[in-house]
Amino acid sequence: MTVAAFSSSNPLPQPSLQELATVSQAVLDAIPAAIYICSADGIIRRYSKRAAELWGRQPRLGETDERYCGSFRLYHLDGRPLAHADTPMAQVLRSGKPAHGLEVLIERPDQSRRTVLAHIEPLLDSQGGILGAINCFQDISDRKDIEIELRQSRQDLEDFFENSAVGLHLVAADGTILRANRAELDLLGYSADEYIGRPIADFHADAQVIGDILRRLSRGETLDRYPAQLKAKDGSIRHVLITSNVHFRNGEFHNTRCFTVDVTDQHRADEALRESQQRLAVTYEKAPIGIAEMDAAGRFVRVNPALSGIVGYASEELVGRSFVELTHPEDRDDDAEHYARQVRGELAHYSMQKRFLRKDGGIVFVNVLSASVLDAQGRFRYGVRVVQDVTEQRQAEERLRESERQVRELLEALPAAIYTTDAEGRITYYNQAAVDFSGRRPILGSDEWCVTWRLFTPDGTPLPHDQCPMAVALKEGRVVRGEEAIAERPDGSRVPFIPFPTPLRNASGKVVGAINMLVDITERKRAEEHQRVLIDELNHRVKNTLATVQSIASQTIRTSADIESFSENFEARLLSLSKAHELLTRQAWTGVNLRDIICQELEPYHGGSAMRVRLEGADLMLAPRVGLALSLVLHELTTNAAKYGALSNEQGLVTVWWEAPEYGTVDVLRIEWIESGGPAVTPPVKRSFGTRLIERSMTKDLQGMARLDFDPAGLRCILEFPLKQL
Repeated sequence: MTVAAFSSSNPLPQPSLQELATVSQAVLDAIPAAIYICSADGIIRRYSKRAAELWGRQPRLGETDERYCGSFRLYHLDGRPLAHADTPMAQVLRSGKPAHGLEVLIERPDQSRRTVLAHIEPLLDSQGGILGAINCFQDISDRKDIEIELRQSRQDLEDFFENSAVGLHLVAADGTILRANRAELDLLGYSADEYIGRPIADFHADAQVIGDILRRLSRGETLDRYPAQLKAKDGSIRHVLITSNVHFRNGEFHNTRCFTVDVTDQHRADEALRESQQRLAVTYEKAPIGIAEMDAAGRFVRVNPALSGIVGYASEELVGRSFVELTHPEDRDDDAEHYARQVRGELAHYSMQKRFLRKDGGIVFVNVLSASVLDAQGRFRYGVRVVQDVTEQRQAEERLRESERQVRELLEALPAAIYTTDAEGRITYYNQAAVDFSGRRPILGSDEWCVTWRLFTPDGTPLPHDQCPMAVALKEGRVVRGEEAIAERPDGSRVPFIPFPTPLRNASGKVVGAINMLVDITERKRAEEHQRVLIDELNHRVKNTLATVQSIASQTIRTSADIESFSENFEARLLSLSKAHELLTRQAWTGVNLRDIICQELEPYHGGSAMRVRLEGADLMLAPRVGLALSLVLHELTTNAAKYGALSNEQGLVTVWWEAPEYGTVDVLRIEWIESGGPAVTPPVKRSFGTRLIERSMTKDLQGMARLDFDPAGLRCILEFPLKQL
């Protein structure tokens, strides 16, 4: 049975397990889960590499004795043997129903066992018949081990609570005792019924102390060996140290967990020793750095609060513990070896930097100075260790390194070429943009002053590197601005640029280097040149336009009977010229579309329900000068049609047709203006200004020709002019 047998004429649903039945073996092996596929009779047809690894063997595909599962043996979670015929795979093949989240034990040939979680989907044909099944299973042995350990941990925790040698009790948010262990009850001599359920304040001898404890705990603070006095059932006062914190559930105060350490005897001893140790205690208490006395085994004999603050442990927690326990694993051997040599007398003292493991799990960097105190015979008596917290210093150094890294990333991300030099001008850093700009990769510590291959002044004069703006900035200790230069790349191409060299100074103001940014102004130079050309072109166009206006005014005056007709005709022609200018402005005077010029003139008659205008021709871009001249010609034709021709009634039609055929090597634009449906046309008695303007514009401005045919059925005008000369 092949994988193809699992398919049918109707596509199967698309759950992910069924899709896996048809993937390639390479894809199957790439999936980070164990997968195998059985046919309907339970014979294994395919399996992934991960499945073979979990089974510890490679089943023979298609063998009848390899059915339902490739495991050597199978067991229930309680250890009972599980026959292959009773496996979840066999059940799915019999029932046709999927099985998910089933846990079984598999045994490998080497007798090792693993717990697996199986997800099995039947593979069905279009009629619901069982073709086989696919099993995706994963090794959850580690998780099961953790679950076992968690159950054991809970049992141990309960045993710890009840049988701990240290008093332990739980207090509700309102101060009521919820639970107490045997050590707590024995400490004060109460039974559980006498103690549990009562306010904790009833058992404190100092109301202010318990009030402070409850207030601090209600604020979520943690108490570490907080001294208090408790009233025992027999009337005695027990001195205790309370370590307590608040247990929150869903952000709400649930209860406090309090360890009560009986220090009554220690308290009495401390009272006796306090006076004799007061002077030394002041030194220990006030010292801003950690101080500790160590025995020959490296155990803390005495520590000051500063050291406790550094490592996060109370002094009582540190005394008796070895400094090695609190040292970071990577630093332990070095410190332990040096201290052993100090105890043997090989070293009188030593210093080192290392890491301490804080009680809260944090890491603190410290400088340690260890010295020996000897007895009268010169033998080691105890060691004195002075510990200084340098974590903030290390963090500041790390922040500085991070800042430097961020600056480098920022410089790399900038699109401008940036590089730095030392005080002598040797290049110490450059970004990728500098490489792209200069066309080369400078040699750090060797190349000087500039990353470029060669330099030139704006007029093309060679510029030595030691005289470039960067060299001036370093030698004179000042910023240089407003200079321009030209960089030549190794391939000979040149790039105009503006440098921005700025000296870098140390805290005392001494120049220690410089930074320079090279801004490529190639586009700006091109823009300046383009602007110059545009200004020259504008001057030329303004002169031409003024000449055109002057000609229109002169001709209109000669053909106008009075000032009113002159004003009307002159204004209309100027408006046509203005509209042509507007079209050109929209295209930044790069050209104008012929269709746009025609539509602009015929706009009042084009569109709507009545078809008055028909345009036939492809889009064609004309030069600005051509567009202006042609707009005047079309204006005259449109005006004539509106007054006397096809556009003077409701039935007339104007057809404008154009094409640009090739005559030899000369492209000629041909435009035909055809009027129909208007009043009968009669040839004019004399040539009007409009006729002269059309002929003049076509012959003089466009080097072409205009032919007017006054056909009674409608005016026809043919315009031709060469495109190649435009």
